[in-house]
Amino acid sequence: MDSNNNSSSHLNNSNNSNITITSSSSTSSSTSSRYENQKRRDWNTFGQYLKNHRPPLALSRCSGAHVLEFLRYLDQFGKTKIHTPICPFYGHPNPPAPCPCPLRQAWGSLDALIGRLRAAYEENGGKPETNPFGARAVRLYLREVRDLQSKARGVSYEKKKRKRPPPLQQLPIPPPPSSGDQT
Repeated sequence: MDSNNNSSSHLNNSNNSNITITSSSSTSSSTSSRYENQKRRDWNTFGQYLKNHRPPLALSRCSGAHVLEFLRYLDQFGKTKIHTPICPFYGHPNPPAPCPCPLRQAWGSLDALIGRLRAAYEENGGKPETNPFGARAVRLYLREVRDLQSKARGVSYEKKKRKRPPPLQQLPIPPPPSSGDQT
């Protein structure tokens, strides 16, 4: 999570370039967007996770499997009720009564988080081809979570179709007034 001290740690990437994870909220400018601020907080959170990992993990050694471990760790802080198949409310988006099913991170939150971390990795010196947030295992996991949550909550996650602008209607062009037409 975000701390207010001014420390930063440099984690070496396998190609000897430095990827910096800064854990300071005072480094952001006042013109940063909400997205940029969230991306920085997410990057700092992941950096803390690596630092607290047993044994501590360098970013250069981080793989898709470690990203999955991080996502599963985040589930404990989730606020979305995901019904189990034996729950009487399985498949109901709005259950009428409480149940003991676990709270998890919502698929949409995880998907957005991975997008921000993927961008932050590359902005901090990581190469796209070594980006652990873009690993096939991470994409498959997100798809699996989406499908499971869709069934468990009765919520479909269909890809939004882009709205296309309506075609311009051709108005009939009136013929030009003829100058020689007099009766």
